[in-house]
Amino acid sequence: MPGGGKSTVGRQLARQLGMPCLDSDSEIEKRIGMPIRSFFDREGEEAFRDLETEVILELLASNQDMVLATGGGAVLREANRQAMSKGSTVFYLRSSPEELFRRLRHDTQRPLLQVKDPLKKLRELYAQRDPLYRRTAHYVLETGRPSVHALVNMVLMQLELAGLVSPERVAATVGAEPRPVHSGHDD
Repeated sequence: MPGGGKSTVGRQLARQLGMPCLDSDSEIEKRIGMPIRSFFDREGEEAFRDLETEVILELLASNQDMVLATGGGAVLREANRQAMSKGSTVFYLRSSPEELFRRLRHDTQRPLLQVKDPLKKLRELYAQRDPLYRRTAHYVLETGRPSVHALVNMVLMQLELAGLVSPERVAATVGAEPRPVHSGHDD
């Protein structure tokens, strides 16, 4: 969902794992040379979703070790869901619409939330997307109010339990103090 922490948690997780973090929305903006909101307003949601699918499929096909943060609507396309589920380990950072509204109430950059009643819109998006997220994800993490550091540790522990990262790598990061994340935007 928008505001779920995908980019922020993704950057921290990538740092802990020593691999790049790619954000599909950032990759799209590089490709189109403008903010997604401008493209969305000019070309419409369908054109944006086409481009989003193209970018996600390319990134996953690269077979590069990475943490990939996707836009919240990526699950709307079956091709994206299949590619993500088969080609990666998917985490759904689940938050209630009310929690997301609390985080996003002053955000003016998310096209789908520039409506009269953003909380109502978040509830609609949640009703539509939550089943798709659950179907696509290998793991569902309740985000509620844990810190980014705590969420990253939860992801690392799940990856360790699945045998995807070594216990030594997780032990070295779980007790570590969180480091600040410097980025251009926050989820």
